[in-house]
Amino acid sequence: MGAPEKIVLAYSGGLDTSIILKWLQTEYRCEVVTFTADLGQGEELEPARIKAEKMGASSVYIEDLREEFVRDFVFPMFRANALYEGLYLLGTSIARPLISKRLVEIAAVEGADAVAHGATGKGNDQVRFELAAYALNPEIKVIAPWRDWELSSRSSLIDFAEKHQISIAKDKRGEAPFSVDANLLHTSSEGKILEDPSKEAPHYIYQRTVSPELAPDVPEYIEIGFRSGDAESLNGEIMSPAKVLTVLNDLGGKHGIGRLDLVEGRFVGMKSRGIYETPGGTILLEAHRGIESITLDRGAAHLKDELMPRYAELIYNGFWYSPEREMLQALIDSSQEYVTGTVRLKLYKGSVKTVSRWSDYSLYSEAHVTFEDDAGAYDQKDAAGFIQLNALRLKLLAARKRRGP
Repeated sequence: MGAPEKIVLAYSGGLDTSIILKWLQTEYRCEVVTFTADLGQGEELEPARIKAEKMGASSVYIEDLREEFVRDFVFPMFRANALYEGLYLLGTSIARPLISKRLVEIAAVEGADAVAHGATGKGNDQVRFELAAYALNPEIKVIAPWRDWELSSRSSLIDFAEKHQISIAKDKRGEAPFSVDANLLHTSSEGKILEDPSKEAPHYIYQRTVSPELAPDVPEYIEIGFRSGDAESLNGEIMSPAKVLTVLNDLGGKHGIGRLDLVEGRFVGMKSRGIYETPGGTILLEAHRGIESITLDRGAAHLKDELMPRYAELIYNGFWYSPEREMLQALIDSSQEYVTGTVRLKLYKGSVKTVSRWSDYSLYSEAHVTFEDDAGAYDQKDAAGFIQLNALRLKLLAARKRRGP
């Protein structure tokens, strides 16, 4: 494939992607279109437009994707109760397929033959961006400047920026103490001062949550309403998907909920240490499991739990658009038909606990579990046959063991 004629760049407006924008223009001498997404990272995006236009971008796209992000990516993932390596709520991973989707779509509109991203050659994001792009357009060319250029240090990046008159904030001239990725689901911090996993992360790393020790001394109770597995209301007020997550983030942050210090196994082979804050997502996970506990059949629930690690790994590794993820999603979604009702939760000093749950579709039968007279709802003698049938193979194994080889 020859040199690209037009490139669509995932552009944040920060120093690194501004350097990438100029590098693409000078390296390939072609038009560069910028795309900046509002995924709830909490930054003003208009400066990114101004900066891209000033730097000569041929077109500038600024899009609010918060609702699509939560509705079509976060919520489907939470129907699965997905956790990577048992702990990580996949806040960075789940954002990449949406960004790639829009890059490819904008490339089609603009007649561009390539897309570019700012992920480094050491991390997982390069894999996620590119697998998604190729899954959506096998003919697209993907450019990863961090793998191609010779700007191998922070000082060389600064030198390049100065040479090309790219504005540099004073706090960007030195080595950044750590890097941050943020969206409506989470904040991720890694690198530099966090690279030694034997040392506790400094308090100033945390941006969305107060320290649990400093959280309110009085617990707060909230109610989340679900319909078919997705949260649709908070304390009785119907809300859009993005609004639900936004308010839950505020509540979780206030109570110090959702902090995680994790050394994870990257898909590219190495281990890395990250500090994650997922306040709203942590509350949502607890609430979803709470409503499933009374509406989901045991067999369905256990099958979901068995498949969840595989599903989470697919998302972490960048296979959102793979047939196996879509197959698992269809199974997961089919389990959510009756996952409708309300969960009441207690938020207190870094923890979130389900305290009650109710649903018109509940499978919980008080008549069957009561220790009082159940009026014939359940004959306890029936358990004897059930036990004997399940014990038969164990008896046969024990008998053989007693006989010896």
